[in-house]
Amino acid sequence: MTPSPHIKDSISTKKIMLTVSAALVPTILASVYYFGFRALVLTVVSVLSCVLFEYLFTILTKREPTIGDCSAVVTGIILACNVPVTLPLWMIVFGAFIAIVVVKCLFGGIGCNFANPAATARIFLLVSFAGHMTSWVAPLRGAMESIAGATPGQIIRVMGVDMVASATPLSGKMEQLPSLLQMFLGARGGSLGETCAIALLLGGLFLIYKGIISWVIPVSTLGSIFVFALLFGANPFYAVLSGGAMIGAFFMATDYSTCPVTDKGKAIFGIGIGFITMIIRSFCSYPEGMSYAILLMNIITPHIDSLTITKPFGAVFAQKTE
Repeated sequence: MTPSPHIKDSISTKKIMLTVSAALVPTILASVYYFGFRALVLTVVSVLSCVLFEYLFTILTKREPTIGDCSAVVTGIILACNVPVTLPLWMIVFGAFIAIVVVKCLFGGIGCNFANPAATARIFLLVSFAGHMTSWVAPLRGAMESIAGATPGQIIRVMGVDMVASATPLSGKMEQLPSLLQMFLGARGGSLGETCAIALLLGGLFLIYKGIISWVIPVSTLGSIFVFALLFGANPFYAVLSGGAMIGAFFMATDYSTCPVTDKGKAIFGIGIGFITMIIRSFCSYPEGMSYAILLMNIITPHIDSLTITKPFGAVFAQKTE
């Protein structure tokens, strides 16, 4: 037992995960509205696969089953939000295996993983099945508006390569581009859970209000994306609303075990994510930079913690004397 005082609270891992799941419900509903019933099918398959893989791993390794904490459910939902609606079901199952078994369970389970499972699984799927992972389709509702004078190069810089693909479903030429309002409401192509910004914003604010996540990481991440977009000559509003910026800032970068502990460390962490994201979007050919940025910053989180750790108040370190 540790010395007193002890802090007691009714919160538990299960309650936290259920709260996060509830915060993602608006995003799931928006994906079904814009992309049809198959979006719900993908989400259900992803969740069931994550739960099943975690249960089987605990059985095979003779450990206490951990599916009761509902962390696998959250991973499954976020993973589904990071794939297009056209992704074959067996690929989402494979992604669930990578997220749960390879990234989470093999490193000791919840709280021991060095990287965000959903972000890592998305990267693995993107590298392994690039064609399927970049086959975005136009939404069923909310037709895109044309914007005169926009070139593919400009669109890539302000919205990412994913928006170029989604805006040209037929002709292969840049003819249509969603307005900022359509971007905010979700009437544009992309992965299931990254299109409807208002749903993600409502879910993120709900988590901040409930005290589940800190505001520091989302604000520093989205704020740095906005600033670096300006510096790189991109439209900052499109930069924040496009790709996986919103879902990454609120639901992936805030993972307890893979982000820094102190507020100063969280701010550095968020700024680093924003900077790397805009570097990839502006100068690389990858379809989206958010997942890569989160993974890279996850790797250096221990170093951020060591540099920003709070020193004990009034501590005196004695010097060794001869």
